[in-house]
Amino acid sequence: MIHIWSEAAELNDELRDRILSHRQSNAGERKTNIGGWHSDAGRLEFCGDAGRRLLRYMYDLTDEATRRVLAEFGQPMQPFRWTLYAWANVNGPGDFNRTHTHPGSTWSGTYYVDTGQLNDDEGGAPLHLLDPCQGRANMFLPPLVPSSFTQRPEPGMTAVFPSYLPHMVYPHRGALPRISIAFNARKEPFP
Repeated sequence: MIHIWSEAAELNDELRDRILSHRQSNAGERKTNIGGWHSDAGRLEFCGDAGRRLLRYMYDLTDEATRRVLAEFGQPMQPFRWTLYAWANVNGPGDFNRTHTHPGSTWSGTYYVDTGQLNDDEGGAPLHLLDPCQGRANMFLPPLVPSSFTQRPEPGMTAVFPSYLPHMVYPHRGALPRISIAFNARKEPFP
């Protein structure tokens, strides 16, 4: 699910400033990032009010993604309890994220704060989602049914997808840092 947040323009400057400031005082983690910076996962406390507003938006998108899936199966939406945690990513030129999944979660997503001053033809270090079933990807109506999906980011955009989908981020080619905030939401009780 792709969604553009109407409040993004007013919050992205604050998110950018707070993330870059936090990066100066925090070594971050090495996860799937090759180069770049990955904050500790949590509740985005270092982002202040903008982070709290973004977390509420992430919960709302998680509910909407769930509602859409249930509707496809003729099921009504029901109240779910989610455990959600998020982290910031800052990628400079050449930095990327290798292919990975998010085990122990139900939904994953990425919110784009800044794409890093790109030329129109550079693609914006797109998010690339892969079909987890390679047999289907190779045999089911090729080339009519794609085995992967690539989404070019833009500021204020959020991509939400099932956590079991393998995905990666292509190397960043922008002049300024590419800043995103990723999240995982787990249905409680899990699974």
